[in-house]
Amino acid sequence: MSLCCVLTVLDRDRTETYYELCRKQELPVLLSVLGSGTATTQQLDLYGLQETPKAVVITVAAEEKLKRLILAAKLRLRIDIPGNGILLVVPVKSIGGAQAMALLTNNEPAARTAPPTDFPYELIVAIAERGSVDDVMIAARSAGASGGTCLHASNAGARTEKFMGLMLAPEKDVILIAATAAGKARIMRAILEQAGPGTDANAVCFSLPVTEAAGFRRLDEAAETLGSD
Repeated sequence: MSLCCVLTVLDRDRTETYYELCRKQELPVLLSVLGSGTATTQQLDLYGLQETPKAVVITVAAEEKLKRLILAAKLRLRIDIPGNGILLVVPVKSIGGAQAMALLTNNEPAARTAPPTDFPYELIVAIAERGSVDDVMIAARSAGASGGTCLHASNAGARTEKFMGLMLAPEKDVILIAATAAGKARIMRAILEQAGPGTDANAVCFSLPVTEAAGFRRLDEAAETLGSD
């Protein structure tokens, strides 16, 4: 049994339904974080829309329960339809201790299996100065990113004034951007060039592998369009 971390982004008023789906599969909800979309005020005004509060929910699931959770999310939350959220599956390489393993697997036996090495998608995590979401997303969209989710965070090393020559502010914005594996490098390069260290955003970024995903139909279409240019 291989374990995966499931990261789901959806409208905040739909989280209780998603919690119910997790409970039915006996999956632990490890973390639920409030977030927001990354559309600019000008974009929202253009289409007459209001910003919709988001939630990022993280759980851990084994292979069979993962399949059932994804199917339930598609049926109940229509998460495979663009605009209803996204679900990302990141492989778990190791877990610290038997008690943690028992908690995450509901005491089910786990076999040691190597995570896959071929990933269709990646999750880009950009950490920037508070208030710099637009700068990061303008850069990311210039390289083909279709959108993202912003979380507000605090720097755990706030007492340290500098790290590798960079000033560290205690408040940060964390921007999550889903990308195809083929487009990931282009987006990360644009963020570093346009909003990276030395700019007002002072952003750093890294990526995580995603083995499965739901809600990416629009992302796939964008990737096809870029590939045909």
